[in-house]
Amino acid sequence: MGEFDDLLDSNARYAESFDLQGFDGVARAGVAMLTCMDSRIDPLRMIGLRAGDAKILRNPGGRVNDAALVALVLGVNLLNVSRVLIVQHTRCAVASSSEDEIRQRLTDSTGVDASWMSIGVITDPERTLAADVQKVRSHPLINESVAVGGFMYDVDTGRLDRLA
Repeated sequence: MGEFDDLLDSNARYAESFDLQGFDGVARAGVAMLTCMDSRIDPLRMIGLRAGDAKILRNPGGRVNDAALVALVLGVNLLNVSRVLIVQHTRCAVASSSEDEIRQRLTDSTGVDASWMSIGVITDPERTLAADVQKVRSHPLINESVAVGGFMYDVDTGRLDRLA
């Protein structure tokens, strides 16, 4: 049971000053961000927001997949989202290896054949980002009034640059 004690202790301290009681869960700043699961990314702080301001979606590479699209459709239509940031980052593991390389690393790590698994590597970050932005912009349940942008986050400088 002790493997989570440090986190639960931290949560107890967090709960002492918790100030989102009764909050309805909409994105107060009208923002949704889809980004990578990389632990060097602090999504809210990097754009000057705080808890309650934005919907944050994360997956390997910050890719617009089916689950991300569902979340964005809900955010836009039910949760006050009017701006969508799709954020990839420098030195991303899924942009620096091939599908086969990552699958082999998984197989080596687990001892279980991972050749069947689709990773979704990024071979051309700018082209991938532009395609993902277009996938969101063209979705029939996302109104054209929603601003959608593609960005690159530099994990070494903290800078966010718009590419699409």
